Amino acid sequence: MPWKHTSVESERLRFIERWAAGEESIAELCRQSGISRKTGYKLIGRYEVHGEDGLLDRSRAPHSHPNATAQEVAERIIEAKRDRPTWGPKKLVAWLRSKEPDVAWPAPSTASGILDRAGLVKRRKHPRRASAWNEPFANARHPNDVWSIDFKGWFRTGDGMRIDPLTAQDAASRYLLVCDGLDRPTGPQVKRSLERAFREYGLPRVIRTDNGPPFAGVGLGSLSPLSAWWVKLGIVPERIQPGHPEQNGRLERLHRTLKQETATPAKANRTRQRRAFDCFRHSYNVERPHEALGQRPPDLLYTPSLRPYPAPSISSPQYGAEVTVRRVRSNGQIKWNGDLIYVSQSLKGEPVGLVQQDDRTWSIQFGPLVIGVLNDHAKRVDKTPVKLLPMSPV
Repeated sequence: MPWKHTSVESERLRFIERWAAGEESIAELCRQSGISRKTGYKLIGRYEVHGEDGLLDRSRAPHSHPNATAQEVAERIIEAKRDRPTWGPKKLVAWLRSKEPDVAWPAPSTASGILDRAGLVKRRKHPRRASAWNEPFANARHPNDVWSIDFKGWFRTGDGMRIDPLTAQDAASRYLLVCDGLDRPTGPQVKRSLERAFREYGLPRVIRTDNGPPFAGVGLGSLSPLSAWWVKLGIVPERIQPGHPEQNGRLERLHRTLKQETATPAKANRTRQRRAFDCFRHSYNVERPHEALGQRPPDLLYTPSLRPYPAPSISSPQYGAEVTVRRVRSNGQIKWNGDLIYVSQSLKGEPVGLVQQDDRTWSIQFGPLVIGVLNDHAKRVDKTPVKLLPMSPV
């Protein structure tokens, strides 16, 4: 014998059928059905008005929503999302509040629901990630403490021409200082972009890069002509560990946004692509709220450096009387006790300082950086981790 299937609706219908038969009192029917007489009379009343449909469960949603977002406000949120498709609800609401503070804008969670119902939310899986290591950014407390610079990765414009996006960002305020589309990722082109930034914003204390050219070289201190120029300006070149782009994570995240908003797809030619970079830089600095900045744009936090760019009078490093100075020859060597010792091709024409450590070894300095150790007995130079001299002026 099969099990007897029942449900709340079928039990209610059975209650009404027994009531309609008139053979039992309401009190007895309610007692046998396990309901109160108040519920019994309510079911009878709903049946008399709506028939069997009145016995179905009714929605408990309120008939009115006094806190519902006004239609015109929802439409403004949708319009803002269509104009800025890469922005999430937090940025959109913060930006709208800054533009129209008198409007009662909803919470970001409510805005997210509005965008979702409008079909403007792209759902994606969130991969599991290891915790980020934030040690390289511990000293970036104020604007111009640390600038980060890197290439986003080259691509071709619509006409097939190569373009290399170069970006430089202030680590503390997230201000985008440089966003240029270069023809090639060479030292001279990077230098021209940075010269413009130095003239406009002054000099940072540190510039952080990866270990590739043109930022780093293969000689002592891994200095390249570009980073040697920074040292002459009183800027410390700082490099992340090889294979650890997360140590420059803020710039990596910027590059993802840059690609989404300016190069998906790429513009028709270099001129239009560079114009897109310029527009992005303005929007990123002046309009785009950043959660890490309390939903404020970088322009409200960044201030230019108090150290002006000294061009054209850029001088070579100076050393104290206790330091022995040798000038690097055009082939990267210095003359030492009658021998030629290779130091670095990147430092040709520049003075390096040598300070005796013991009977056999001398530390080699370039400005405030200790870049190697000269073994006077073996007539060779050993590479050592670069360190900043104590009480360095930079």
